[in-house]
Amino acid sequence: MTILEKFYNNKVASFYLKLTEIAARIALPALILIIRIWMARIFWYSGLTKINNMDNTIYLFKYEYKVPFIPAELAAYLTMFTEVSMPIFLVLGFGARLATLPLLIMTAIIEFTYLSLPEHTYWTFLLCIIAFYGPGRFSLDNFLYEKIKIHH
Repeated sequence: MTILEKFYNNKVASFYLKLTEIAARIALPALILIIRIWMARIFWYSGLTKINNMDNTIYLFKYEYKVPFIPAELAAYLTMFTEVSMPIFLVLGFGARLATLPLLIMTAIIEFTYLSLPEHTYWTFLLCIIAFYGPGRFSLDNFLYEKIKIHH
């Protein structure tokens, strides 16, 4: 009997392997769900703040943020719309990979034109996990994929 066979026959090893299998099926998808909700929450509340005082938001975009290339009022409305719409896609896990793109662009604009913070690096990493890995098992995308796969 080889060392590997002995390991697989061992009850402790068997228990460990079952735990890692469960972790692979549940823990990672749960972590991705938590990341999606976490990032959605950050942008959602920022968007609600803008909606609650749009005059102040436009003022900030004109005189404080100074977004390049587009008029301040347009930038304010685009930002507000992005911050309240993309989190919905993230939470549902529907088109979540695409939803991360405008949020990554916004994060880069904030970082390089207004305020450089370590949080922006964390946001970028977390959004990239969703963009590259996908929304995970607990998502509408996965549900629809499984339905399509079953029928074909």
